[in-house]
Amino acid sequence: MEAELIPGSGGIFEVAVDGKVVAKKSLGGFPTEQDVVKAVGAALKR
Repeated sequence: MEAELIPGSGGIFEVAVDGKVVAKKSLGGFPTEQDVVKAVGAALKR
């Protein structure tokens, strides 16, 4: 498995696994590091 940073524009922050968004910035702000790690881990277990 390999990670890749793809720059966005317009304030977009999304984390995707196999093309599916598993975490993203919302009106409440950015997800915590822990939330991102949990979301990616859950997506990889599928």
